[in-house]
Amino acid sequence: MNRHAALTPRSDLRHAALTSSSDLCRAIPSTTALRVDQAHTALASLREEERRLERLGLEEALRRCREQLRYWEFLSALFALPAASRSRVPRAHGSR
Repeated sequence: MNRHAALTPRSDLRHAALTSSSDLCRAIPSTTALRVDQAHTALASLREEERRLERLGLEEALRRCREQLRYWEFLSALFALPAASRSRVPRAHGSR
């Protein structure tokens, strides 16, 4: 075991991936089709994890899982947009 693991702040756990396919540290695939596939894989694994956490009654982990599900649902919808629509997304005020 990593001797520093016990010193890791609890807030770091909040952002830790619950499944390997939903890990945000993974490289973003180069093509739209691969990005959509990655998002669908992450969603499937998170939905399975959600069912497992519900059975176990782990409320905090279930809340984190549902946060990650919402994020990956957003990414899935974003990746599924046609390329022309993605290029017309308005920028934040002051962005270049």
